[in-house]
Amino acid sequence: MKPGMKENALTIKILGSGTCVPSLKRCSCSVFVQINGAKLLFDAGPGVMIRLLETGASIFDISHIFLSHFHPDHCADLVPFLFATKYPDASKRKKTLRVIAGSGFKSFYRHLQRAYGDWMEPAPGFMEIIEMDNQRLDSLKFDEFTLESAPVNHREESVAFKISHGSGKSMVYSGDTDISHNLVQLSKNADILICESALPDGCKVQGHLTPSLAGEMAARAGVKMLVLTHLYPECDRVDIKKECQTTWDGPILIAKDFMELAL
Repeated sequence: MKPGMKENALTIKILGSGTCVPSLKRCSCSVFVQINGAKLLFDAGPGVMIRLLETGASIFDISHIFLSHFHPDHCADLVPFLFATKYPDASKRKKTLRVIAGSGFKSFYRHLQRAYGDWMEPAPGFMEIIEMDNQRLDSLKFDEFTLESAPVNHREESVAFKISHGSGKSMVYSGDTDISHNLVQLSKNADILICESALPDGCKVQGHLTPSLAGEMAARAGVKMLVLTHLYPECDRVDIKKECQTTWDGPILIAKDFMELAL
């Protein structure tokens, strides 16, 4: 914890700001959040475990993994993550790991078990799977924080997540999405919206946002800060901040790997 930081602060570190495109600059999209002693991992694409180590965290520290959807660049490291728990150091884990995703994850996980056999079979009590409703807004209360989720427009199982704690501070992680009224509703008055902005305005593709569309979502939701992430290489060739400012006049950050934020 940094000097002067409140004990119940919500701290955020961007582990990856990129996509499926291999890059030395941007790892696959992922966010590491610490809140009231819980350590949360949002999406687990290739390279995320190494990024965790580079921040000084261990896989055994992670209390919750949130998967926005099942594309490999968002969940591929779940396999080596669970495989690594077979190592004798697994005794370091003191709490059950909760893996939280949209409806359909239990079936997806059973397919992984069929492919990998016992290597995807954690010790009894090691892991709990929780499915959030992908048809409507949903919520759960944990000891350390409140979770809300909402289905978004990308894949059938796709959900965005909102984390809040007792001080009233909150952050939203959009996952991959196109224009989404549900994301606006989930993000209402959030302190930070970490929002996908996959491609520049002139390169819009179905299932993803552009900077101006991400700005529109943020403006409609009335968030306090917008962080653009999930950036394909094309985003490094144009001024995506300027594009976003056509629809959003609030604070903007362009995500970079290892960027830190605190509430």
